[in-house]
Amino acid sequence: MEVIFNNLIESYINNKVGISYNFLSKTLTRNLRANLITHHLKHELLSAGIGQNKNLDFNQLFRSDKIYWLDRKHNDKFENKFFDIIDKFIKHLNDTCYTGIKSCEFHYTIYPIGSFYKTHLDQFVDTDSRQYSMIIYLNEDWNDKDGGELCIYIDDNFLKIAPKDGISVFFKSSELEHEVLKTNKPRMSITGWLKN
Repeated sequence: MEVIFNNLIESYINNKVGISYNFLSKTLTRNLRANLITHHLKHELLSAGIGQNKNLDFNQLFRSDKIYWLDRKHNDKFENKFFDIIDKFIKHLNDTCYTGIKSCEFHYTIYPIGSFYKTHLDQFVDTDSRQYSMIIYLNEDWNDKDGGELCIYIDDNFLKIAPKDGISVFFKSSELEHEVLKTNKPRMSITGWLKN
C-alpha cells in the first residue's frame, strides 16, 4: 500500500490534485458498489444538503445527489476494510507530510440521471476541520457520453476527471473549487474528508 499512497501524494504535490487508479482493489471496489446499490434500492440514501447545523439547506438547483454516511458501527466487513485502508493512509500522510489529520468522514454518493453539483469548496463557513477531500469512483463501464465529470478549477485552468471505476481523487478541501457536471446515467462514489 505504501507505493500506492506515495503515488497519490506525489501526484497531489505535483498537480494540486492527486489521482490514483488502484487505491482500492477491484474486489473491494466491486463489493462497495454492491453495498451502495443495496442501500439505494432500500431507499436509504437521502438528499444531500449544503452547509451544516442551522445553516443546512437542501437546494436541488445547486446539488441533486443522494448520500448515505459510512460508519464502523454498521459493522459491514467491506466498509470496515475501506476504513482500515483510510486509517493506514492517514497514518502514512501524517508520518510523511506532517498533516496532523485526526479523523475522517465518508459517505456513499449517487447522482441520479440528470443530477449535478454546482461549483463549490468542500469547506464549511464556520469551521475548517475538513483538510483534504477524497473521492473514490465506483462506476463500471463509464463512457464519455455518460457525462458526470468532476471539474476542478486550478488557477486559470480546469481539470476534468471522468468518474471511471477505481479512480481515486485527493485534493485540499479549502483550496480548489470544483463541480460535478450533469450525469446521463447513475453515478456512484464514496466521497469524504480527512479532518484535523
